[in-house]
Amino acid sequence: MSGDLPEVRALGSELSNWGRWGADDERGTTNLITRERIVAAAGLIRTGETIDLGIPLDADGPQPGGLRQNPVRLMSENGQEQELPGGLTWADDYVFMPLQAGSQYDSLAHVHYDGLLYNGHPGHEVTSKGAARCGIETQAKGIVGRGVLLDLARLRGVDWLEGGEVVTPAELEAAERAHGVTVGAGDILLIRTGWWRKFLRDRDAQEFIRTEPGLGLACLPWLRERDVAVVGADNSAVEAVPGERPDSMFELHMVLIRDMGVTLAEILDLEELSESCAADGRYEFFYAGPPLKFTRAVGSPINPLAVK
Repeated sequence: MSGDLPEVRALGSELSNWGRWGADDERGTTNLITRERIVAAAGLIRTGETIDLGIPLDADGPQPGGLRQNPVRLMSENGQEQELPGGLTWADDYVFMPLQAGSQYDSLAHVHYDGLLYNGHPGHEVTSKGAARCGIETQAKGIVGRGVLLDLARLRGVDWLEGGEVVTPAELEAAERAHGVTVGAGDILLIRTGWWRKFLRDRDAQEFIRTEPGLGLACLPWLRERDVAVVGADNSAVEAVPGERPDSMFELHMVLIRDMGVTLAEILDLEELSESCAADGRYEFFYAGPPLKFTRAVGSPINPLAVK
């Protein structure tokens, strides 16, 4: 099978958005979320139903340790030893965590290859001080607009797709037809594989990241043709793991982030949204998901909202 796959660098060159929004651009496809598209997306709000898509930030999350661990929250003040005028007591806490723990965005500085970031910015500008280019703060205006859910697990009538299963463009289009929705320019596309549901059942963080269903390489031209702004999923990497080629890894990340300039949203909880969309038949909604404004960071935790 791997012999039939396109070479990733050739595919990246073919689908590249470098220079599309100018030589200095650091935002990539979120440029497609125009004011006009935001206004149109706001018209999707009809009932005010609000669904949060972020997972809890606590010690029970899907980060097994090693490269990333679950958040550690500590109290710095609890009020128990305070003697203040008028009887006031107060509490504070703080947290240690990878910025890419829990539900998260990958910034366009998260992945590069051959010494170059998105838009040809030098890869060496990502240093121990952080990312001088394409950091998550470049998305500080927020990622808001039309969200679309393609519920692949529901389409197949299963709780979840199996680990390593590769999603094809044909399946994305089948979901569009089943859901009565069409993915278009500037959309925030959310893919439900059911992998988060599996984690909620098994609570196996090692298994959650060891393998997962997700998008395949053939989906890349489809996403470019549709001019999708952001791609999110309920797994840890959006793409299938292990990948389609045994001698490489995270090739969708390479093309989506470095060549196409697509921001990725990972480890989303799409369970409540799935039930809502099935109940009312509406698979489009207003999406609001601003990142935290960490300067020079290559990712950010998020708690995005779907508003219907």
